[in-house]
Amino acid sequence: MNGPERIVVVGASLAGLRAAEALRDEGFDGELTLIGDEPYAPYDRPPLSKAVLSGWLPTDHTALPRARNIDARWLLGTPASGVDLRERRVALADGREVPYDRLLIATGTRARPWPRQQGGALHGVQVLRSRDDADRLRAALAAGPDRVLVIGAGFTGGEVASVCRDLDLDVTVTQRGSAPLLSALGGVIGSAVTGWYRDAGVDLRLGTTVQALEGEAGRLRRAALSDGTVVEAEVAVVAAGALANTEWLTGSGLAADARGVVCDDACRALADDGTPVADVYVAGDVARWPHPLYPGQLLRLDHWDNAVAQARTAAHNMIHGSREPRAHRALPAFWSNQFGVNLKCVGLPSLADRVVVTQGSLDERRFVAAYGQRGRLVAAVAVDSPRVLDGYAALIEAGAPFPPVLHASDGPDRLDALDAAFPRPAAGRSSTPSTPSVLSIPSAPSVLAGHE
Repeated sequence: MNGPERIVVVGASLAGLRAAEALRDEGFDGELTLIGDEPYAPYDRPPLSKAVLSGWLPTDHTALPRARNIDARWLLGTPASGVDLRERRVALADGREVPYDRLLIATGTRARPWPRQQGGALHGVQVLRSRDDADRLRAALAAGPDRVLVIGAGFTGGEVASVCRDLDLDVTVTQRGSAPLLSALGGVIGSAVTGWYRDAGVDLRLGTTVQALEGEAGRLRRAALSDGTVVEAEVAVVAAGALANTEWLTGSGLAADARGVVCDDACRALADDGTPVADVYVAGDVARWPHPLYPGQLLRLDHWDNAVAQARTAAHNMIHGSREPRAHRALPAFWSNQFGVNLKCVGLPSLADRVVVTQGSLDERRFVAAYGQRGRLVAAVAVDSPRVLDGYAALIEAGAPFPPVLHASDGPDRLDALDAAFPRPAAGRSSTPSTPSVLSIPSAPSVLAGHE
């Protein structure tokens, strides 16, 4: 066979749609099938925690724009339940089977739920990841609860808390660590973010976890916290990270678990033994992959830009990879709006050991912070200073030394690098084995996952 006649994309997501468009752009003119577990066409997720919750945008206006007609068969509302790599068939939950010549896995992630035995089944306990989640949470906030509890001060938790304050709702946020965004940006920048919460009137409980959610007549009424206090709340938003949608791959022979599906830098899925699987590719939030700038790590990035770029790389390699292989080397990048502040990042701060403010100041809420690992620049975060990041991105990709010498007009007189203050593994436990295989290399913490 000169080329694939049937390509199946599992995941009607941002990555799935952009990959399908790229496949047509790359010249694929065969049968193209997209499988999605939700009944909706691909939609944009970032507005869900911002414009949708605030009431500015209904969820049916979040559909992703189409760059072109992909002439595809859409199988929506029925999830994939398995894959037979030998027979090249994807099984659906309704009993159907879809044959493929090449397969792209783009099933993304879902919100980590609250345990049912600790109150997770109570009415009023919410997560935020999908369109339906956003509709339910928007309705709950519009009802005007006396207090909202947000469990976790990662990016999703911060954005939800910010919207609550914009809606003049009282909100309590619990955070296991010593600062918001601790796993994503470290303690130095996290301490500045703490001020954003406090100034907005958020009841922020640091070093505190929820022991149980309690209710009456099946409805949430309160939360028991680890410090012995009780918070009365009618709505609780669980922002405790994400799980990769990989259960349907159990027993398939692919290297897949709750952290994602392992692939190489060409987006080729790997088997349990670390070898590439013929004609199976991975893209988007579900992928764990190696990046040349961050050796010794497998990245799983819940990033909009990465999903698009990786989808294009996967599509190219599905069509031309045997002759013109392309590596996925896009620099991680993300953004967030919360508490009246715009935050953007390039690189991977969570790997850094040092951080320094290179422009502006933390007190003014307008600054740039550079992150270094072993004397090399690995990331930069800009708060209300978005236009400067292209220069930092170029330095990161060039392997520039840390701290960077910029001579910026708004820079400090002296660069004082500090311990980045990221949470580290407990003593005696190494996060990276001494002789790691492809499958044992840890995933770098996802900056949007909010495992806090």
